[in-house]
Amino acid sequence: MAESTLGLMASLKRLVHTLLAIGQTRLELLSNEWEEERFRISKMFIFGGFTLFFFGLSVLLATVFVVVLFWDTHRLLVIGGFTMLFFGAGFWALNAFRTLSREKPKLFSASLAELSKDRDQLVSRS
Repeated sequence: MAESTLGLMASLKRLVHTLLAIGQTRLELLSNEWEEERFRISKMFIFGGFTLFFFGLSVLLATVFVVVLFWDTHRLLVIGGFTMLFFGAGFWALNAFRTLSREKPKLFSASLAELSKDRDQLVSRS
């Protein structure tokens, strides 16, 4: 009787140790995914800011150039045309932004897949 109790306790300890190791591994994977996502988003903001600044500056300078070029003949027509062009480009960019924001990858997908595998293995052993 004492040997079966010791064997049961050792088996229970191994089971708890295994479950804790699995949990620790999954938490480390979750933490890595969280850091990767944070890094990716911060890079997107930095490069997005640079992109907006430089493209905005180039569009502004090109507009000023064309307006000055047509200053004596059709300046109001050119300013109105650029206004409509930029307004349309703004709506196009807004639409593209909405589309991209809806297509984001699922957060913690690798962790969820690993947890699903663990659950399937535990169910198959039962």
